[in-house]
Amino acid sequence: MKVVIFDMDGTLIDSKKDITISINYIRRLNHNLPPLSEEFVVEAINMEVRNLPKLFYNTDVYEDKDREVFEVHYASQCVKNPYLYDGVKEVLENLVKNGVKISVATNAPTQFAVRMLGSLHVEHLFDMIIGADKVAVSKPNPEMLNKILDFYKFDKTKDKAWMVGDNSKDMISAKNAGIDAMFATWGFSPQSEYKVTVNHPKEVLDIIL
Repeated sequence: MKVVIFDMDGTLIDSKKDITISINYIRRLNHNLPPLSEEFVVEAINMEVRNLPKLFYNTDVYEDKDREVFEVHYASQCVKNPYLYDGVKEVLENLVKNGVKISVATNAPTQFAVRMLGSLHVEHLFDMIIGADKVAVSKPNPEMLNKILDFYKFDKTKDKAWMVGDNSKDMISAKNAGIDAMFATWGFSPQSEYKVTVNHPKEVLDIIL
């Protein structure tokens, strides 16, 4: 059995416009702060160690008012502008056609991930879509990946698994789960220092099939 676990934002889909719109909505509404750029938001999200409430809202922790507004606003905003990166859908379909098991492990809330992937007509291709709300600790902790591997009854003595992602948290989570990883440069992170780097989704097929 072959298993591929994909990150979502910056790997499968470009979602930075909607994320930034929702963050800036809260900044303006609750904090009277100027808007952030999409580039700043993406860089902050991809940092291995960061305090997002401080970076986004200048608060030490997420305040309930910010969390509540974000969940309502992003629920409708998240499907307005995301798009699949060129070649992603064809790669996903090709993997499934060849009997490869595919799932999603994202630090985004599961409800948003399912909604976004559904709006882009690829949700049905995945056996599991797990967000940060389904685990005690998100990536780079391996819990999310281990849940998926357990679902498949993965046996490392005879099965093979990969994590495909666009940031260090994805790579570290794969290492912590004891599986291989590929760093995707077509999305949020065009530069990679990792050993296995894929510059186009079709290169995933070259490695797996």
